[in-house]
Amino acid sequence: MVKLTPERHLSPQPPGVAVRDIVRAPASTSIAAADLTSGRLPNASVLGGRLSTLIGGPETKINAVVIDAATRRPLFERHADSPATPASTTKLVTSVAALASVGPEHRITTQVVRGNGGGIVLVGGGDPTLTALPTRPDAGHPPYASLLDLARQTASALKAAGVRRVRVDYDVSAYQGPRTAAGWKPNYMPDGEVAPVTALTVDEGRVAPADPSKKTRVSDPPAVAAGEFARLLSMNGVGAKAGRRTFAQKGAVRLGAVQSPPMSALVEHLLTDSDNDVAEAVARQVAMKLGRPASFADAAQAVEQVLAKLGVEAGVLVNDGSGLSTRNRISPVALARIVSLAAGEDHPELRSVITGLPIAGFSGTLSPPRYTVPSSRAGAGMVRAKTGTLAGVSTLAGLAYDADGRLLAFAFMAGDGKGPVDPGRLDQLAAAVAACGCG
Repeated sequence: MVKLTPERHLSPQPPGVAVRDIVRAPASTSIAAADLTSGRLPNASVLGGRLSTLIGGPETKINAVVIDAATRRPLFERHADSPATPASTTKLVTSVAALASVGPEHRITTQVVRGNGGGIVLVGGGDPTLTALPTRPDAGHPPYASLLDLARQTASALKAAGVRRVRVDYDVSAYQGPRTAAGWKPNYMPDGEVAPVTALTVDEGRVAPADPSKKTRVSDPPAVAAGEFARLLSMNGVGAKAGRRTFAQKGAVRLGAVQSPPMSALVEHLLTDSDNDVAEAVARQVAMKLGRPASFADAAQAVEQVLAKLGVEAGVLVNDGSGLSTRNRISPVALARIVSLAAGEDHPELRSVITGLPIAGFSGTLSPPRYTVPSSRAGAGMVRAKTGTLAGVSTLAGLAYDADGRLLAFAFMAGDGKGPVDPGRLDQLAAAVAACGCG
């Protein structure tokens, strides 16, 4: 079991987080191990009464569950087994499946190899962090893979072989199938929610990567990446021009390679910042590990297969890795069980799921103004949770220590996609879990 914060305070204090700069949250202390059963188990009737009052009558479209993280005993249930649209809480499913299958130390490689006819081939492996910028605005540690470093390696190898001019072809065969998922809306890419999902993308396919305020994505990320690589090669003394899509020959001579941060860091980042591009790339790594094609459909099936092996066999149906698909369906109890698995001591490989969860009132998608109003302030620093938002849908799933020091897992899922939903309502519910001294 992991500890969310070393002690409770009367006013919000910066809680402990893992020592990883990629999670931009207060870091007064590191997360430490805790007794699985520390604190008294809440009285389910008392906790349930408080949550039921906040939720309201049967007309309120909120599915909910609270379970004891150590024993997974249900403490509150409201349509807990009913699958609902999870939005970005889907990223919890993706993250757990990735860490459980490929492992926390897995890295994704982008390489350059010799091609035909005097060309070279830029081979994408699906690294979502590949950047052409000297320093990405959202970069953390360990550093993102650098296209400039790859160009320098390649230029050095080419010049050593007496080559001064090349054509840059590119291979994106690591991924198969469509570049958008079933249930994605047409405005996602123009609005900058996500780039077309391909095995080769630089700076997440952003038109203006140096300006975080400009979110528009390019329509053909691999071609743009190849063009950018050709430009960087030319800067390093090898004349280059962008070529065409091709397939690298098996056993071709490698000229250079760079790697992504480890999977643990990718998971922390995608959960803290709710990064859709990273989530889709991570889901495809699960498919590859299981020997499946790296497509939306096969990645979804691979994720579900891994979860079933972990004991979460029901209540999960996904069409993508990010949660942008309106066709995804996950039950509250499945989300709560997934979070409790990550918090438990039986699966240390899942730890970065917990360290990546935003801290209420302090980090990521739970930064202020969330958890700064009186109705939810009790949850500030006491709740770590993943948010989810789509039109007419709001979700929240995570962990909280209650007032007696018991670690509880929860999932609250509101809306049916047909009307406005206030995420503050879910913050109130999570804060009520944290404030309850119900033992």
